[in-house]
Formats: sequence, C-alpha cells, structure tokens
Amino acid sequence: MFKGAIVAIVTPFKNDKVDEDRLRELVEFQIDNGINGIVPCGTTGESPTLDNDEHVQVIQICVETAKKRVPIIAGTGSNSTTEAIALTRHAAELGADGALVVTPYYNKPTQKGLYHHFKAVADNSEIPIILYNIEGRTARNIETPTVAKLAQDCPNIIGVKEASGSLEQAKAVHEACGKDFVILSGDDALTLPMMELGGAGVVSVVANIVPADVVKMINLYNGGDKEGAQMIDAKLAPLVASMFLETNPIPVKTAMSLLEMCSADLRLPLCEMDEENLEKLKTAMSNYGLLKGQPA
Repeated sequence: MFKGAIVAIVTPFKNDKVDEDRLRELVEFQIDNGINGIVPCGTTGESPTLDNDEHVQVIQICVETAKKRVPIIAGTGSNSTTEAIALTRHAAELGADGALVVTPYYNKPTQKGLYHHFKAVADNSEIPIILYNIEGRTARNIETPTVAKLAQDCPNIIGVKEASGSLEQAKAVHEACGKDFVILSGDDALTLPMMELGGAGVVSVVANIVPADVVKMINLYNGGDKEGAQMIDAKLAPLVASMFLETNPIPVKTAMSLLEMCSADLRLPLCEMDEENLEKLKTAMSNYGLLKGQPA
C-alpha cells in the first residue's frame, strides 16, 4: 500500500487558519495526477505550528476528500511519547491508513529510548507505522540496529521514511530488515538512488507542484525503463534544488502561490523568502516550464 510517489502535502492557510477549501482542492489535484499516497501534517505540512484541533482538522479533510482512493499516512510524531500515541490513535479513528512517526526532537533520546518510544506508539496503534528518520531536524539518527529491532518486535512498524541523506544507511536497513520492510526516500534528490538499493518510492516535496512527473519517473523505473526515469530525474533536479533554497516548506509554498494553487502564507517562525532566493526559485520554475510564457 505504501509505495511509489507519495506527496508530503502542504497545509494551506488563509487569515492564519487552515484553508479547508484549498486543502480539498490540493488533495483532488494530487489524486487527479496519479499520486500514490498523501502525507498530511508532516514537516512540509508545518506540523510544529498546528494545534491539536488543526492537526485533526487537516487529517480529517484529507481522509474525507481522498475517500480511500489513495492511502492517507498521517504525521503523528511528537517529542512526547504520550502525545505521539494520542495523535496516532486519533488518526486511526479519523480513518487514516497509516501513521508517519518522526524521531522525537530536542530531548535527544538514546537508541534505547528511541526503541521504547516507537514500540510504545506501535503497541498502542491499530494502523501501520512508518518511522521518520531525519536527524537534521531532530538531532538524533535512528540507527540501523534500532530499526531492525523495531521491525522484528513490532509487526505494525512496516517501514521507514529515510531522510538521513545516507544511501549507505538505506542499504543497511534494507539488508537488516528484508525486502518486505518499506523504505521511502525522504529526499527528492535521492529517490532513484534509494530505489536502486531496495527503496519503494519517495515522500516528496516537489510533488506538491509536479506530481505527474514524480509519478511518471517512478512508474518508468518500476517498469524497467531506468533511462527514461533518469531523464525525468535530471530534468527535476534543478527544480528540486530550488525547493530547498530555504527551509522547507518556504520555497514550495512560495512556488504554489506563484502557480495560484494556494497562498504563500506561513506561520512564524517560518517567513517569506528573501528576494534573492525568490528570483532563483522563479528562474528554476521558468526553466522547468511552470511559469506562463516559458517553454518546458
């Protein structure tokens, strides 16, 4: 169920509230373009600045709009184990198909602490759990032996979103956990290299604006046309790089505003792009053919 092109969807705001109508439109846009799954309330969805009611609101809208046409993998992680359990339970009650549970951040647990944290969430969950390993934001890497022990001891921990930036780690996890353990790239730039090592797909930022291309790239790869997939990957590369000119999701939300998909509104401490980076983003979008009057 959890494979292919999965979008880490933004949370659109209007007057500092969740823009429900836009969110529904974005979910429909993704499904119309063949996306294989949707992650609400992840990093790209600005989960740290959503309150509990908004967290529920966003997941519920995605579930209700998708109507089981694609799986909804709700971001339910926290640096509090109790809160992560509560969020995961609530996501299950809302009808989410799975949960993406990020490494606890700021409190810097040991590997033993990470094991007990994720096991507690899994033991109290009725839906599949995907670990989210992103040391750059959490200050802790989920080391391969820890992932392997969790996969062995918790049947509903079925995969990991690997955003460590290390292909060696992805390879080690695949070897330690076996072919049925789902490894999803957490970095658009590493999607194909990670799939070469046994990855099942990507949780993508750039798919917010070009979902059809990300879907096509992965479908070509899975169909045996690696050269065709690499051509799309090469075309995507400058656009992907522009998505990380500043902290995600600042650039992707700005790009979506330029495409009139949603507002560029962000919540502090995130803020609008610097002018120099905005011009670089516009150039990348124009070169890709996304802005009006520009060739693809």
